[in-house]
Amino acid sequence: MKNLSFILLCLLSFFAQGQSNFSLGLKGGVNLTFLSVIEDSFGEITGTEVGYYGGLFLDFEIEDKFSIQPELLYIGLNDFKFLNAPIYTKYEVAHNLDVMVGPSINYFFDFFTNKVKIRADLSTAYNITPTFDVHMKYTIGFQEITPNGLFLGVGYRL
Repeated sequence: MKNLSFILLCLLSFFAQGQSNFSLGLKGGVNLTFLSVIEDSFGEITGTEVGYYGGLFLDFEIEDKFSIQPELLYIGLNDFKFLNAPIYTKYEVAHNLDVMVGPSINYFFDFFTNKVKIRADLSTAYNITPTFDVHMKYTIGFQEITPNGLFLGVGYRL
């Protein structure tokens, strides 16, 4: 846990050193996780679990309409608690409408082995005001223990 936090802080400070035009914000909302587990005698069992998330984001403007947005989110999903750290490439496709894509590193507190998992994220955000947005992201898990998820929430730039 300490190693992951240190790596993320170093990454964020690396981006911040060369950038004068960046913003900091908070975000949070609801997480819907889609589970699909294969049981030997019962076949495939599917379900949806509801959780929550909250955290921080930094937005580093690279060019007009293009930026890099790393985030650090705490996610609670029933008995599972983990950190989600996506690093988005962000592009404004229309006035106040952003599309973001990138990998996310996930650190699970509750596992004894294989605590770090990688997922792919696709996100969109609509900026209602310059400081307030609504967003939605879909995460694609590459392993059974990192299932797909849908995040719906709000963000606030400080």
